[in-house]
Formats: sequence, C-alpha cells, structure tokens
Amino acid sequence: MNVMDNREKNRFSNDKRQVLVVDDELVNRELLGLTLASDYDVIFAEDGEEALRQCEAHKDTLSLVLLDLMMPVLPGLEVLRRMKEIPSLSSIPVIVLTADQKAETESLRLGAVDFIPKPYPQADVILARVLRTIELFEDRQIITSTERDPLTGLYNKEYFYRYAEQFDLHHPDMVTDAIYIDVNHFHMINERFGFSYGNGLLRRISAKLQELVGEGDGFICRYEADKFLVYCPSRDDYESFLENISVGIDEEAHNSRNRTHLRMGLYTGVDKSLSVERRFDRAKLAADTVRGSIIKSIGFYDDALHEKELYAEQLIEDFHKAISEKQFTVYFQPKFDIRPDTPKLASAEALVRWKHPQFGMISPGVFIPLFEANGLIQELDTYVWKETARHIRQWRDKLGFAVPVSVNVSRIDMYNPDLGPAFQSIILKNGISYEDLLLEVTESAYTQDSKQILQMLDSLRKLGFRIEMDDFGTGYSSLNMISSLPFDALKLDMQFIRTAFNEPKDTRMLEAIIDIADKYSVPVIAEGVETQEQVIASRNCGAIMCRGTISPDRCLRKSSKPSSSEAARKPEIPRMRTRRRKPSRMMRMNPNRNRIPRRSTYPSLKKRLPPKRNAWRRRKQKPP
Repeated sequence: MNVMDNREKNRFSNDKRQVLVVDDELVNRELLGLTLASDYDVIFAEDGEEALRQCEAHKDTLSLVLLDLMMPVLPGLEVLRRMKEIPSLSSIPVIVLTADQKAETESLRLGAVDFIPKPYPQADVILARVLRTIELFEDRQIITSTERDPLTGLYNKEYFYRYAEQFDLHHPDMVTDAIYIDVNHFHMINERFGFSYGNGLLRRISAKLQELVGEGDGFICRYEADKFLVYCPSRDDYESFLENISVGIDEEAHNSRNRTHLRMGLYTGVDKSLSVERRFDRAKLAADTVRGSIIKSIGFYDDALHEKELYAEQLIEDFHKAISEKQFTVYFQPKFDIRPDTPKLASAEALVRWKHPQFGMISPGVFIPLFEANGLIQELDTYVWKETARHIRQWRDKLGFAVPVSVNVSRIDMYNPDLGPAFQSIILKNGISYEDLLLEVTESAYTQDSKQILQMLDSLRKLGFRIEMDDFGTGYSSLNMISSLPFDALKLDMQFIRTAFNEPKDTRMLEAIIDIADKYSVPVIAEGVETQEQVIASRNCGAIMCRGTISPDRCLRKSSKPSSSEAARKPEIPRMRTRRRKPSRMMRMNPNRNRIPRRSTYPSLKKRLPPKRNAWRRRKQKPP
C-alpha cells in the first residue's frame, strides 16, 4: 500500500507519465521512443537484467513497461516471473512486445495485461493501447486503495460486506459462518509498548488470519481499530483456530510474559435472509458474552441470545408508541432530612418505569442501557423532565406546596448544545422555578470527555440549576472530585451504603468521605437506607438525607382542598448558610480554584451532626 501511495504521489513529477521500453534491438527502442516521447517520459533497457534494475530504481514513478520477450541475458518471460514475485514490482502493468502468438498465453498467466505485435502497428494504435492500459491500471489502484485497509491490507467494512453478498449469490446453498474477533485491552497494549508495536501486532494478526482462512476460502475485514471480521464456509475447529492466531502473534512479541489475548464471537450457519451487517451484529453479541472472562474466549450466538435480541428489537420498535400513550410512568422516591429524630420530607427523586401492554412492568435496568446505546435515551429523558415538571405544578395547585425533585441527565444529553434552553422551556411552560428541578449526573459522566461535560454543567449552574453527583462510589471515584468539580450535592451509591452496613459493619470509609465533603460544604445524601438503624448511623456519620419510595398518586390522595393550617404549613427546606470559615489544608494548597459557588436549598451542614459526635466516636471505639 505504501508503494502504491508513493507511486501516486511521484508519478507526475515531470508532468508526464513514465514508461520503460525494454528491447535488445536499438532500432526498436528508438522507434518506440519517438512514438511515445511527446506524451510520456520514456526510459530504456536493452536486456532483462537491466529492465529489473530500472524497475526497482523507478518503482515509485513507473506507469507502464513495454517488454520484448526475445532478449539475451534474461528473456522477457523470466522478467515477468520475477516481477510477479517482488511485491514492490508486481503491480506495475506490462505490455508484451512479440511476434510469437504462442507466447501470449504464458505471458498472460505471468501477469501481462496486453500485447503489441511485431512488426509494430501504426503509432496511433500503440498510443491508444498504452493510454488505455495506464488508465485501467490507475483506476484499479484507486479502487484498491479505497477497498483495503492501509495498515493491514485487509478489506474495509463496506467492500467486505459487498463481497460477502456476492459470495452468497454465487453459493446460495453453502453453509457459512460469521466470525467477530477482538483484541482484549488493546488500548493498554498501545499504552505499554507504543503505537508502533500495536500496529505491528495488528499486521501479524491479519497475516495469521489470511494464512488460516486461505485465499478463496473466505473474506477478512479489519472492522475497527482492533476488531476483525471473517466470513467463511462453516467449520468446526474454532478453538484451534483461535489458538493458532494467538500463538502466531505471541511468537513475535518482545516479551513472552505479556501474552496477547483474543476473544471471538461466532454466529454459525448464518441466516442468509438477514443483511451481512446484521449477521456480524449477532457475532459481536456472542463475543460480548465472554468480555472480561479469563476462562472463556469464544462466545456462540444461541437461542438465548436470539430471544434477547428479539426482545430488545421489540422494545425499540414499541418505544415511540409508548411515549405517545404514556406507558412510561414516573414515580417519586422521597428524600428525607434525617437530622431530626423524626425524618422530614425535603425533596424527591424521579424514577421511570415502563408498563408495557404485552410484557408488563419492565425494569429500567433492561430498557435504559438499550436506549443509551441507540440514542433514544434523550427522548425518554425529555419525557421524564416534562412529566416531573407537570407533577410539581399539579402538587402546588392541589396541595398548596411542592418539593424539589431530582431528574436524571444522561451523559448523551450533555452533548446537546440546546440542553439549557430545553430546561428553561419546560420550567416556563409549567410555571415552576429553577430550584424545583435538581439535575442528577452520574459520577462516570464526570470522568469521560470531562471538559465538554464540565462546561455544560457550569452553564446549567449559571442558569440557576443545582447539580447532584449521582452514584458516587461506583466507578472511578476520586476525593479530588469533591473539591474541584461543579456540583451542589453528593449522593453516595446504594451499594456503597449497604456494604458499609454489612456484617461486619465498618462505616469508617463512609465517615471519611462525608468529613471531606463537609469541609467543602457539600451536602451528602445516602441512598439505599432501609432500616431505622441505618438512618441513625447515617445521621451520626454526617449524611443529611436518605431515600424511600413513594408514588405521585399517593401525594395526591390527600384532600384536594387542604385545611387552612395544612395549606399554610409547607415542608421545611432550610437553606445552606453562607459563612466564613478557616480554609482547610486542601484549600490552602490550591487557593486559586475557580469554582462557581455552590447554591443549595440543602440543610445547613453545621447543624446536621449530633452535639457530642466525638464522644460517640470514643464510645464506639472503646474496647469492651
């Protein structure tokens, strides 16, 4: 491929295509030179060995070779044979000059593309044949450059799919398999050994695949960076097939202790009524079943995966109808202020469930990842935001008060430049305030493509929204996130809380995180608090809120016309007081932090702890 690129770049260095004339007779060389000189840059060789030297010297600029067959030292047929064996010369087109018609068949077999008979025809005929051959060659090179991956020489995805379709047309009854191959942790290979080594590894894998599949027995594609597709007649030796690929590439690794691991997904006996792309989607699903496994490297597409795929397709197909028919129901989990002995309602969190007419109640753990993968999550999020705002307005109209509600903002929503205006439109339409909607962003969103996401969060906070970091403790949690990222409250993940209260109970990590959050005036919300003991322990650790479960319908089952005393009594949502405090050591180390001050209606952090917290700690740690 590099040779072809160089030839494309240098071919017209003298504004003319270059032609090599090879003939042992001077008069023939002069005659062809005069014929071609006006249109081409002509160079000469008088025998086969000189011809090979000229080809090697001008391999990047040669457009054509005119080759006589009957020559001393090295005959023309031997020149053709050697050019075919040398990769850098095999793609240069050759027109044979001969009066021997019997030699035409052997010349074509060795790679010649046309003939000019001796004695030579008129000059116009020679020029026409030369131009046609060069143009066909250049067109072929352009097609080759677009159908092949420049690193590995394998087909790219588009041509691979096309050739697979053609193969099916010519072999309609042949049983074929779709194979998906991926290099485990390829990004870490690049990080550890460099991109040059990574590229070499991909070339070795492609060479091994070509060796094992065999020319004419299947098609191979470099699908993405470290992913390969194979379409071939069905076989039953895939374990040895994968092992042979792995062993072959590891033999050339510079450190045998760091073996490269491959995983493979198989869709055997493909359904040819499906598109080629769909067949390999199924092979990828099979490969994903062994992702991260240290025991299994091969996954098979089976009936269970098929049923799962059909179920996912059905949900995607029913999505827009479900939105229009309001099959998605928004529920609200209350968040209680746990500072008092009797917890008080302070806010709520919006959760969505799907009441499907055929499948019944569907868990968000099923449809949320599905919609995140295909982009439908944006439409679902917008639906939840609008429903939540409508309920807040309805509570205020019927009950005389409402509480702030947290709504989830997916990572993909952050890339929408109109996210801020979309929220503003919802607020204005429902006549609520910015403080009524709390925006939840998961911890993982802060760690991926963070610059753009942080800019969006900053802009939302400037509009007046408050941001809650959700699921803290599930991913790449960093205590530095508490001090530097734009959010107004920290929600500890449910599993994090439950782990702290499992036997044996150990809340030291929980206390440490809440202590650090306290120093930066970050309210902490504990999720998954289920018992009175956990409520008390969370309060003693320093959390200000915890969650429960409630439906909006339960809120509205109260009398639509509350008493005057009830209407006048709104839930207490104390505001965080602005106060001057001695900066912590972390603050002194980084005094120039440029953060938007946290605005919050969360309870004051100074008052959330019991009066004798240190004494409680000493009693807890006192040996029996």
